[in-house]
Amino acid sequence: MKQQHIPLAREGYPFIALSGFITFILALTGPVALAFAGLVITLFVVYFFRDPSRIPPDNPEAILSPADGRVILIKEIDDERFLKKKALKISIFMNVFNVHVNRIPLTGTVEDISFKPGRFYSADKDKAALHNEYSAVTLTTTAGIRYCVVQVAGLIARRIVCRAEKGDTIKSGERYGLIRFGSRLDLYLPPGTRTNVQLRDKVRAGETILAYLKDRA
Repeated sequence: MKQQHIPLAREGYPFIALSGFITFILALTGPVALAFAGLVITLFVVYFFRDPSRIPPDNPEAILSPADGRVILIKEIDDERFLKKKALKISIFMNVFNVHVNRIPLTGTVEDISFKPGRFYSADKDKAALHNEYSAVTLTTTAGIRYCVVQVAGLIARRIVCRAEKGDTIKSGERYGLIRFGSRLDLYLPPGTRTNVQLRDKVRAGETILAYLKDRA
C-alpha cells in the first residue's frame, strides 16, 4: 500500500503551502489584520491535516474505529450494496476539528474497492449514506470474515482519498486514506457482532474498540 509521511497527511501539503504563501504576501503588503487572519487560517489548515501516531490495542478480535469522531448510528440492516446480506452498521461522523486520517478496523486483505460519484448532503443525515459520493473497501480476514468500510463525502467534504489497493493486506489500525473537510465513515460488519460503543460516543481512529468479533471477548 502507498505510504505517507507523518505527522501531517501529505494531501495537506498543497493547502498548507498555498495558505502560507498568501499569508507571507499579506505580511509584506497588506494590513496587519489581514496578515493575522491569514496566519490563523494557515495554522488551522496545518491542524486539520495533522496525522498523530496511534497505538492499536493488542487484541486480534478487536474491531477498531476507522475514524475520529462521534458514533451516530448502530443498527442491523439489510445491506444490499456492499456485503449483500444482513449487516451491523456503525456510522461515525467527523467534524472539521477531528483528525481526518482513516484507519483499517481489522486486519484483512482487500477484496474489492468501489467508488461512486454522488451528492454532497450533510454527512450526519441518513440520506447522505444513500446518495452521497463514497469509496467502499471490502476486506476479508484470515478467518474468512468479510466486512466493509465506506468513506462518505459530506456537505463540505469534496475529496475522498483511498490509498488501499486491491490485493493489499492491511493491518488493524493502519492508515489507508482520508476525507477533506468533515464527513463520515460507515462500517458494515457481520450480524451479531458484539458492540463496544453506544450512540454519541466519541471515538479515535486506530485506538477505540467499536466491537468484537462474534462470540469473542
